[in-house]
Amino acid sequence: MSVVVHATDFSAAARPAFRTALAWARRRRARLHLLHVVTPPVVILEDSFLSARRWRQLEALQLRAARRRLASLDRRARKAGVTTAATVVRSAVPFEAIVQTARRLGADLIVVGTHGHTGLARLALGSVAERVVALASCPVLTVRAQARGRGRR
Repeated sequence: MSVVVHATDFSAAARPAFRTALAWARRRRARLHLLHVVTPPVVILEDSFLSARRWRQLEALQLRAARRRLASLDRRARKAGVTTAATVVRSAVPFEAIVQTARRLGADLIVVGTHGHTGLARLALGSVAERVVALASCPVLTVRAQARGRGRR
């Protein structure tokens, strides 16, 4: 049985990628794995510090919220008739975790959304999708977010 990994950041850009992953998995009777990568909390405090305990609390909150959101996607996938094999939440560098998880699962396809940033925004934010495409050992399907102001086609 085929394995599809859908990595999501829960953004608007990820929604069309989720729909694409569902359609792909349904057509091929593939097992769908849902993945979210929590990046460690970044807190900038002038003349202060964040205790290790508080840091762990913030990360635990992010992990719980991500698990709830993935559970919601899992319910939607099952309702759509797609076999979901697992929901995975990891705390790591996103592109590395996506590539490692896909390898570990023996994925046949990774489906990710892309924000379509260009210029300075892309330089500042980087591109998780681009790094996944460059490093993955299986095909990667990138789904670009719809431009604002345009309806669905």
